[in-house]
Amino acid sequence: MASVLVKSLAGLVSAAVIGGALYVAFRERPILVDLATVTIAPLQVTVKEDGITRIRNVYAVSSPITGHLDRTEFSVGDEIAAGQSIASIHPLDPPFLDTRTRTELMAGIDAARSSVAVAEVELVRARTGRNLARATHNRALKLAATNIMSPSELERLGGELELAEAQVTSAEAMIALRRAELASAQARLAQPGQTSTPEANGECCIDIVSPIDGIILSLTAKSEQAATVGQLIAEVGDPSDLEILVDLLSADAVKVHPGSPALITDWGGVETLQAQVERIEPSAFTKTSALGISEQRVNAILALNRPPPDDLGHGFRVIANLITWSSDAALQIPVSALYRDGGDWAVFKMDDGHARVVPVEIEHMTDRRAEILSGLTEGDQVILYPGDALEDGSLIGDRAEAD
Repeated sequence: MASVLVKSLAGLVSAAVIGGALYVAFRERPILVDLATVTIAPLQVTVKEDGITRIRNVYAVSSPITGHLDRTEFSVGDEIAAGQSIASIHPLDPPFLDTRTRTELMAGIDAARSSVAVAEVELVRARTGRNLARATHNRALKLAATNIMSPSELERLGGELELAEAQVTSAEAMIALRRAELASAQARLAQPGQTSTPEANGECCIDIVSPIDGIILSLTAKSEQAATVGQLIAEVGDPSDLEILVDLLSADAVKVHPGSPALITDWGGVETLQAQVERIEPSAFTKTSALGISEQRVNAILALNRPPPDDLGHGFRVIANLITWSSDAALQIPVSALYRDGGDWAVFKMDDGHARVVPVEIEHMTDRRAEILSGLTEGDQVILYPGDALEDGSLIGDRAEAD
């Protein structure tokens, strides 16, 4: 009897062991997943693009005339005051003369000298005639005083004296004219390097001055050289008056409006700069991306809310984060928890150790977070990166707890 009982107990134990082994072998194992909690937190939707800083008003200083530009003593980055001279321009040297031109000019000088000589002879003749007319008029005055000469004859002689004096004046003026012609002919004969630049009373040069208080941004003509009309010499600007140029995709530009806030990062400093959109240009342009794709871009101009840091200059690269929407308390989840169920958004929610499909309605989305309008509440746990092995009702486990 005892042996039978022992055998029965042994059989029951063996059956229990075999049953337990079968259960362990064939039971459903939980799928380890990564979980995230639905939270209420601030959320911002931004358009992120590269931008370039630039001085709002850059003044191009150019040469007003053709001349010889002196070497400037300024360097790029130097401060300059309004009205301060950047450089000076004085007249160009005369051109070289070929043999034919030089011969013609020498002949012109000889002719001018002869004209001076002729004029001097005419002056001597005019002075002699004036002296004779004066002597005759003086004798006539004495005769008229004794009534020997009639008044009409005296008047005639007086007129001849005035005419003789006028001829002397004319001859003197003619000599001055001929000497000026001689000087002009001699000046045309001057070769480069033979003329000096007079500096008396500052009348030799034209000073090119800065229109504003600022710094020199560029110098295109540093050394002494010949300058033409309109040649760019320097660019001057005020570094405290910066703006930021950002070229946006035309689809993103529609979401941005004047007055929209923006955050400026990656400019080289640790501080995030506050800015706002000043204007959106009304026309777009085509730009080819690094991948060779033609894109329609629109320029947006941003103004800093505060004066720029001293380290931020003209032409610096920055990252502009233009805020198109923001909320201080948005119900949100990571976008990695979302997937498409048909044509709608859905997530897997953890419910008592099982995955449950929950359709959700989303509104705003960034590259990391999505705003939830319906389907979830704060504190719910959703599955990140849902795979094909998951389905509604699947047994799941938290990978973080398993580790």
